[in-house]
Amino acid sequence: MIPAAARAFLEASRVGHLATADAGAAPHVVPVCFACSDTTLYITIDAKPKGNAAGLKRLRNIMANPRAAFIADRYDEDWSRLGWVMLRGAAEILDAGAEHDRAQALLRTRYPQYRSMQIEGLPVIALRVARVTTWGTLATLPAELPSHGGI
Repeated sequence: MIPAAARAFLEASRVGHLATADAGAAPHVVPVCFACSDTTLYITIDAKPKGNAAGLKRLRNIMANPRAAFIADRYDEDWSRLGWVMLRGAAEILDAGAEHDRAQALLRTRYPQYRSMQIEGLPVIALRVARVTTWGTLATLPAELPSHGGI
């Protein structure tokens, strides 16, 4: 379960970074939009201008090696405000079904940009959170309060 302070920090964060590795342990990190439940972080694949979304390196890596990590961080020139939340666990790819649809609904609520995208038939990455690590100041700072729907 994601502790309340870590969950609030994630809700205030708009972007995070997903780390996967291939079968040979070569790392791959990409910025992602996300939403979370108490135990799972969700990342949808959106329409890719370069072609087939199923060919994405992050998806190929998860199929070869499901261990993954995610981090959301905050940088500030005032270093007393620095903080991050890291989630680690096994990732799986949801292609359809009730959980897939709930995840995309969470993401559409959190990111208005997804509301006009055709993402229904696209995969969702579900990171099953096994370990949560935090560092620094997790309190939501006034400038970070979301201006539209949180998760």
